[in-house]
Amino acid sequence: MRTLSWIDHALSHIDRALKTCVPGSVVAATANPAQTLTETTALSDGERRHAAGLMRVNHTGEVCAQALYEGQASTASLPDIRQQMSAAADEELDHLAWCETRLEELNSRPSLLNPVFYGMSFALGAIAGKAGDRYSLGFVAATEDQVSRHLQEHLSTLPANDVKSRAIVQQMLSDEERHAASARAAGGYEFPRPVKETMSVVAKVMTLTTYRI
Repeated sequence: MRTLSWIDHALSHIDRALKTCVPGSVVAATANPAQTLTETTALSDGERRHAAGLMRVNHTGEVCAQALYEGQASTASLPDIRQQMSAAADEELDHLAWCETRLEELNSRPSLLNPVFYGMSFALGAIAGKAGDRYSLGFVAATEDQVSRHLQEHLSTLPANDVKSRAIVQQMLSDEERHAASARAAGGYEFPRPVKETMSVVAKVMTLTTYRI
């Protein structure tokens, strides 16, 4: 088997970035949990806009997750850790596709800021991976905890009759909690509270901006 060069790896990262940031580029490998559901009650204009805003936030969160995993995989020292990051990134692609589909159904679009957040997240992931696999895994766990909290909040504020968005968010929450547990089980470092609070502030900025933009 041919050993991949740095150019091969660079092209792979570029390919992943384009698939992540260009709408319509990703096809889910797993069935959309909302595909068999039917909305019995139409959403009002306000409910539709709110649901679209939340799903746009979730979509950007998955963009960031792709970039974080790609960045970490690019600098992780152990092959099994790189493989774990790549496998998690593949699963997150399903979330990305589901959110994009739901945004289309809600007559909306992904955030225009996605390329910016992708670049920032990739850099953070690469730094975490360079710091060591234990810190990299800890960063995954802490990030997934942040995402899970946002998803739980979204479940409490999504319109009750938006069964499709709720089904997608519920499945995403289950997957994110599993990713966090796996990272901890693999020896992930438990970051101190100030670091987690800083991550929470950053996540809040992303949420506030992508809800509308």
